[in-house]
Amino acid sequence: MNSDIKIAALAKLLEEKTITRRRDFHRHPETGWTEFRTASIVIETLIELGYDVKFGNDVIDEANMMGVPSTEILEENMARAIAQGANPDLVAKMTGGKTGVIGTMKFAKPGPTVALRFDMDCNDVFEATNENHRPAKEGFASINPGCMHACGHDGHTSAGLAIAEILSVLKGQLAGTIKFIFQPAEEGVRGAKAMLAKGAVDDVDFFLAAHLMMPKVGYLAYDVQGFLATSKFDATFIGVPAHAGAAPEVGKNSLLAAATAAINLQAIPRHSDGISRVNVGVLNAGTGRNVIPANAVIKVETRGATSKINEYIYECAEKIIKGSAAMYDNKVTISQMGGAASGSNSPKLTETIGNIAARIGIFNQYEALSNIGGSEDSSYFMEKVQKNGGQAAYMVIGASLTAVNHNLYFDFDEHALTLESQLIATIASDLLTK
Repeated sequence: MNSDIKIAALAKLLEEKTITRRRDFHRHPETGWTEFRTASIVIETLIELGYDVKFGNDVIDEANMMGVPSTEILEENMARAIAQGANPDLVAKMTGGKTGVIGTMKFAKPGPTVALRFDMDCNDVFEATNENHRPAKEGFASINPGCMHACGHDGHTSAGLAIAEILSVLKGQLAGTIKFIFQPAEEGVRGAKAMLAKGAVDDVDFFLAAHLMMPKVGYLAYDVQGFLATSKFDATFIGVPAHAGAAPEVGKNSLLAAATAAINLQAIPRHSDGISRVNVGVLNAGTGRNVIPANAVIKVETRGATSKINEYIYECAEKIIKGSAAMYDNKVTISQMGGAASGSNSPKLTETIGNIAARIGIFNQYEALSNIGGSEDSSYFMEKVQKNGGQAAYMVIGASLTAVNHNLYFDFDEHALTLESQLIATIASDLLTK
């Protein structure tokens, strides 16, 4: 098809720009809710390409932001972003960590609304600095200590901008609306819910997201099933300190309250409708061996095969935590730190993607992924679109990783960005010409 040839040529033409952009993002990584520089570049690029761009308060619902850094940390990162070239005016409009961006283009002819989602945040990882690591050897390793793009989101953002450029070139032949969602805080599954609450996908007929992963370049999984719903939260117990020898009866032991909760969370009955998970990953408490502990924190996650199962596990966990606090006369607060819905691809859209991938012939290995066991907060978008009668799909694109995701030696074959750009632009073009 003529459009296939044109998209392939554009993706190839943009390859050098896309790689350069990816390396710039890699060198300037920003963790969740601090993507001020990255978002500024995305905003300016989309505007230059002719998109209607919304960001900040227009796309992020503050009440649904989870796991947001302190005001001090946010301000430090805003200043750093400006020092590293971000537009100060744009950064100011993202105060509070509201770093999400949505770029929309309406085409002349009526048609469906297609949304493409790309995550922007990095990991809390100190990147390798020796010459065995290509980014360090070639000069594009992170310059922000403790921050590293160790999951490929630098590539996702770069590919997203390439796709935006390809579709802007094709706008004369497209129908309907294309919507680019550049999401903050995917790590820890924190960011999608706040964009969902602002109506990011309320009008969407087709939703697509993708991830660069371990298999070799040329690999594609387009039938993805079984993202687990999850809730991530901290429970903070507040007791009363006392001398452990002289007046133990005066104290209200928060360590014991937290430990009781941690043990009893494991006793939540499993659900007959599908798999469920609960885990206490951290318990911090106490100040000294001769002091009744007055403060304790547990960091917990629940998961379920469906959002309903996860809600059941979470509700049970909440009762246990509050009951454990009451046993030791503690106060307790539960803070939401992240979350995601369950998710599986829509069969009809999966079939469409498979047919397009076979037609353009740039992949040589295909696989269906089911019962993944992990979570991804694009599932919030997927679930919403599907409940509204639309279709959604998630894809895994092989990138010949040098190390597993979140590792300090993580890197990937940048040719995968061209394949991703070509594939997703072709899928979107097909959906927007029917």
